[in-house]
Amino acid sequence: MAFEPEVIRSIVRNFDYNLPYFDSMTRPNEALQFRNGIVMQNRFVLAPLTNSQSHEDGTLSNDEYNWLVKRAEGGFGMVTTCASHVAEKGKGFPGQLGIFSDAHIEGHKRLALGIKAHGSLAIVQLHHAGMRSLKELIGQAPQCPSDNEEFGARGMTSAEIQGLKADFIDAAKRAQSCGYDGVQLHGAHGYVLAQFLSAEINKRNDKYGRSFENRSRIFFEIVDGIRIACGNKFLVGIRLSPERFGLDLGEVKLLTQRLIDTGQIDFLDISVWDYQKMPEDEQYQNKSLLQHFLSLDAKDVVLSVAGKIKHATDVQNVLNTGADLVCVGRSGILHFDFPKQVIANPNFERVPTPVSEAYLQAQGLGPAFINYMKKWKYFVA
Repeated sequence: MAFEPEVIRSIVRNFDYNLPYFDSMTRPNEALQFRNGIVMQNRFVLAPLTNSQSHEDGTLSNDEYNWLVKRAEGGFGMVTTCASHVAEKGKGFPGQLGIFSDAHIEGHKRLALGIKAHGSLAIVQLHHAGMRSLKELIGQAPQCPSDNEEFGARGMTSAEIQGLKADFIDAAKRAQSCGYDGVQLHGAHGYVLAQFLSAEINKRNDKYGRSFENRSRIFFEIVDGIRIACGNKFLVGIRLSPERFGLDLGEVKLLTQRLIDTGQIDFLDISVWDYQKMPEDEQYQNKSLLQHFLSLDAKDVVLSVAGKIKHATDVQNVLNTGADLVCVGRSGILHFDFPKQVIANPNFERVPTPVSEAYLQAQGLGPAFINYMKKWKYFVA
């Protein structure tokens, strides 16, 4: 009896993977074809990682270039830049790579070319920090959907929201002109798009506030704008996180399904912090965070999962759930060739931390990135 691919995928997503002897349908080295025909050489995505090693005007540094291109050399099928701010006043951290000005084009052309030279897909993560922009970096109070006393942020005017949408769309057009394969909207971790979605943060009384439909509106308007501007051959993805920052898991799931149903996005990256984590909200603790999203009808949208994917067994465990891609952060910092190591050895385990500065330097991290990693407990000796 033959099953259609969508039926097989549904079976995989709802299977009990705690059962022994389950033979995965997906291997880490398998190629993946997006619906627009673009092919990814394997199932590994380099997560968009803050590294603070570009220039303060947002232009690309040699250290940032070397860090990312070395990951392409190491076998990541998709290499995602750090969160790259789409507006000068949306900067979220020192040394952030920008894509808000044509002055950034030369560096991005170089970076896209360097990544793609190794057969990897090159993706820019588009970002605006919103209320989490640092006043000392942007020289003024940060912006937010509505006034926020905790962060000293002021609410955006209607005109500024239209400007924000245009900033995301213009950045995507700039990315396409630089030779990138696509963009990923940063809709996770409490940054500006997540701030709009959060009923706890967003207190607006216009068409971008109050109801779920209004609070999620900006996601669809930006995606539609990018698709119109960049066409169907350009990959468009979104990163979402399911809880914290005033987000409700049920609403994030609803947003996810509606984004899928529009037919306008190619991939979704779900950042769950730990792929085995249970929801914090008791009403959703009938299954893990990951299982909540795997139960959705993904249609032909590619699903990437991020969250404590440390060793080769974690990679296979995530693929066994029915996820399409594994999004790797810390393991990609510790091993520039993590994909090649896992593909060669299904029992590969990443090096234990802390590691020395010299070790990280050998993995392609520049001094600013190594210094940033010192903020992570027990990571740098």
